[in-house]
Amino acid sequence: MVPGPAPSVARPLPATRSPIPAPRSTIRPMNSDWTSRAVSPDEAVAGIRSGMKIFLHGAAATPTALLEALARRTDLEGVTIYHLHTAGPAPFAEPDKEGQFRSVSLFTGAPLRGAINEGRADFVPIFLSDIPGLFLSGQVKLDAALLTLSTPDRHGFCTLGTSVDAARAAADTATLVIAEVNAQMPRTRGNVVVPVNRLDAFIANDRPLHEHEPAPETEIEASIGELIAELVEDGSTLQMGIGGIPDAVLRRLGNKLELGVHTEMFSDGLIDLQLNGVITNRHKVVHPNRTVTSFVNGTRRLFDFVDDNPQVEFHPCDRTNDTAQIRRNPRVVAINSALEIDLTGQVCADSIGYRIFSGIGGQMDFIRGAALSPGGKPIIALPSTAAKGTMSRIVASLKPGAGVVTTRGHVHWIVTEYGAVNLHGASIRQRGEMLISIAHPDFRAELRKQLADIRHV
Repeated sequence: MVPGPAPSVARPLPATRSPIPAPRSTIRPMNSDWTSRAVSPDEAVAGIRSGMKIFLHGAAATPTALLEALARRTDLEGVTIYHLHTAGPAPFAEPDKEGQFRSVSLFTGAPLRGAINEGRADFVPIFLSDIPGLFLSGQVKLDAALLTLSTPDRHGFCTLGTSVDAARAAADTATLVIAEVNAQMPRTRGNVVVPVNRLDAFIANDRPLHEHEPAPETEIEASIGELIAELVEDGSTLQMGIGGIPDAVLRRLGNKLELGVHTEMFSDGLIDLQLNGVITNRHKVVHPNRTVTSFVNGTRRLFDFVDDNPQVEFHPCDRTNDTAQIRRNPRVVAINSALEIDLTGQVCADSIGYRIFSGIGGQMDFIRGAALSPGGKPIIALPSTAAKGTMSRIVASLKPGAGVVTTRGHVHWIVTEYGAVNLHGASIRQRGEMLISIAHPDFRAELRKQLADIRHV
């Protein structure tokens, strides 16, 4: 039987039952005045009721201690958990939790792929720029938000730390706000503030954030990085994601002048460019003199870099990914990835056939924004092959079930390790020939035959 609505929130909260351990972090000491309200993880999630809709903070900000406590509950049914990509374990999506919790990925990562493709979890194809609107409009009425926050300052304000994205809208609209207030969460700047008095329950801890260690650069990534770096002009505004190719590009921009950054996310690769004065943000129109992002994902060095850094601002993804804002900046270079591309220029980036791999994310937001920017260059970059060289990523037709994230009407630059081509304004015949020219040589003959059979060219 599903219990009724959650009871109204009572304050003040009970005091913690055990002493708070002394903080180890060098980022922010804890203040005993507010920690007296902290509770245990199990007490913090006690207000969650069956049938509730919950937002879950993601990436490095995934509130693992709260998730583990929630998964320990055996009395819940029909709890829906909305989230972007999460880090660490996802106990709410385990097979034995089916019926208790239902994950809804607005952009998914490794922890949820199996559950989605086995039918135990759901996936929503949606532009990253549209996600906050789901909550702000009331289309999805959130009963609770589970967040990881920085410790409060002397004025009683926490911040959303490493991930603002849709968490800003969730913190503003959820009936209950339950937090993991973590001494190791950096205190960030921008539209990030959450008053500690807004919290209905919270735990106080001091644990390392989830980190993403960059992998060693491959020869293919290096080649693609060189090609894209040649397309970046002085004074360009960058958007890039995480992974080997964006990192390879960033390593090759040290000789550029006065770059800007307006992106949905960035990782460690950006740090040295900003410290060395390559990134100045001087020529940007939107938030000039500031690196703008919606979230970050990387290592402890990155978290320390953004901590209380006045040169880095975090904003919700309905602002960072707003095409109307993106296009105002000069020479926007948007670097995005793909799983496969067909010979007409259709880009699949969210699935491998019917199997969901990631999501739409911000690719279309920035591809279109860069195309409309003065001197902008929208770029899709990918290795020419997959499966250890046995499959071409440039194909005559996409796999059945593949999702088209960037349409052939929106596509511009495509880059592989074999070259860079601009499909904008090119005919179907021309596109086929151009894409074959940057496919892996082992597959070009077959692609030419397929193009002739399908398009009669």
